Amino acid sequence: MRRLKGGAAAVAVLVIGVAGLTGCKDVTTGSAGPEGTGAAVGGDSGGKGGGGAALKAAEALTVKKAGSKTGYSRERFGTAWADTDSNGCGTRDDILKRDLERVKYTGGSCKVTYGVLESDPYSGKEITYRRGRSQIDIDHVVALSDAWQKGARSWDRRKRTALANDPLNLIAVDASTNRSKGDGDASDWLPPNEKYRCTYVAAQVAVKKKYELWVSSVEQSAMEKVLRTCPQQKLPSGGNPTEAPARFRAE
Repeated sequence: MRRLKGGAAAVAVLVIGVAGLTGCKDVTTGSAGPEGTGAAVGGDSGGKGGGGAALKAAEALTVKKAGSKTGYSRERFGTAWADTDSNGCGTRDDILKRDLERVKYTGGSCKVTYGVLESDPYSGKEITYRRGRSQIDIDHVVALSDAWQKGARSWDRRKRTALANDPLNLIAVDASTNRSKGDGDASDWLPPNEKYRCTYVAAQVAVKKKYELWVSSVEQSAMEKVLRTCPQQKLPSGGNPTEAPARFRAE
């Protein structure tokens, strides 16, 4: 899983359209990670049926009342940062490697010990990562507790493990900003960095569509409100399969 860097990043598209600001990134790679350059797009497309793939996908999500949080625990989603893509590295290090610049390792090419998040998606700040005293979290864009309440409770362990380690649902972010999110959905919390909100919501929509998770009515309204400010926002795709390898069945 590699983040576009240097000249390669110049070919990625950045959609502009958060009300009165420079716009939202159009992430079309298999991740929620920050990348791309900017190009202006038009204004609000109006009511349902218009707009880009992200808005249309948000409108098409199944709407149901959130279920109970009873029974949820992080362990229900498998061992943290499991190597579900079988590349020999844990998921946390994979995402650090993808999202940070100037990465340094110890003991090979897996264990990230240093890197720089040049522009944190959630706060816009530059943050230095040092292993053991990190100011960086790997955030689940769709929180695992939220997923539990909106479909994941009925899944088997392999599907829950897949969601918890899918790069489509993971992003390196400022730890202090991320802690304010908790397990909130789009109706509860959006990144303070308004320029990133379209990308963030599009990633949530993509994950919920991929894993067939539902949304509450207020959550869907919040998603649509954001995506109507950037009506040409595309939908991220890719990531890992929706079922972890068979060896994770008995975790």
